[in-house]
Amino acid sequence: MRKFYLLLLLSIFGFSQNKPFVKGADVGWLPQMEATGYKFYDTDGKEKDCLQLLKDRGMNSIRLRVWVNPNDDKASGHCSKEETVAMALRAQKMGMRVMIDFHYSDSWADPAKQFKPKAWEKHTFPELLNDVYHHTYDVINALKTAGVTPEWVQVGNEIPGGMLWPDGSTKNWKQLGQLLNKGYEAIKAVDKKIKVIVHVDEGNNNKKFREFFDNATTQKVKYDIIGLSYYPYWIKKDYSETIADLQFNLNDMAKRYGKEVMVVEVGGEDDKVQNTYELLAATIKAVKKVPNNKGLGVFYWEPQGARSWSHYALSAWLENGQPSPALDAFKE
Repeated sequence: MRKFYLLLLLSIFGFSQNKPFVKGADVGWLPQMEATGYKFYDTDGKEKDCLQLLKDRGMNSIRLRVWVNPNDDKASGHCSKEETVAMALRAQKMGMRVMIDFHYSDSWADPAKQFKPKAWEKHTFPELLNDVYHHTYDVINALKTAGVTPEWVQVGNEIPGGMLWPDGSTKNWKQLGQLLNKGYEAIKAVDKKIKVIVHVDEGNNNKKFREFFDNATTQKVKYDIIGLSYYPYWIKKDYSETIADLQFNLNDMAKRYGKEVMVVEVGGEDDKVQNTYELLAATIKAVKKVPNNKGLGVFYWEPQGARSWSHYALSAWLENGQPSPALDAFKE
């Protein structure tokens, strides 16, 4: 009875219970995989919807990337506004929460490349600001109109060196700050409740994060969540050598900037199942340990992107089309 009255008081005064810890997957390749005939199977050998397989393993959220004018290449294309809306609707019907990741490019954007979309290449900086605003607004509004309001939206993908080079490079933080704020403003114009993420790679590298977010603070960049990638594989170290650094950085980001934090990309080697399981379990534990419930969750990047289809070594899928037991880390 006491619990009932407590919940009643919370509802009266507008408080809400914390939402469940986010356990997610980026599945940008999924429509292409299905279109090219790839089949997904459960451990009993029966064919099953990929999103259901992920949900069965404890995942409650889906992340989708958006490119401006993508080509139709199966691995480096697609992810248009229209495909993103369709996938977001599908995920929502499965009861899953949705994150949208803007690359502001026609293909992959990451620390090594932040190429402008072809249609924006000759635009002046004021025109680029308008481009970012209108493209962001257009996609998020299309999602909302279709009945899906994403819970989180990234302005840029892995941008330690900035985005929309050279105009939005970190060599020109004043302009980068303006571009990021245009994205933020467009998202909040559609729905103020959407949380905006700014995303940097190497989540175990506190120096990199402090430098980036100190500059963002100086430029009065507006955002709600600090997004981190965490891939021990790419820095040629085992997770056991870097997980303490990830924990320190998560805690430091939350405290130093007063923001919520989330690992928006993680992955391990598909042929090292036990090691990847341990990596995931340790990463989830680290995010959950961030004080004051500021650690929101963890997303695996393309777990279903089987190497036989994608040639990507960090999926979490077996050669027989079944999910890797590594994903069981998300069940706990």
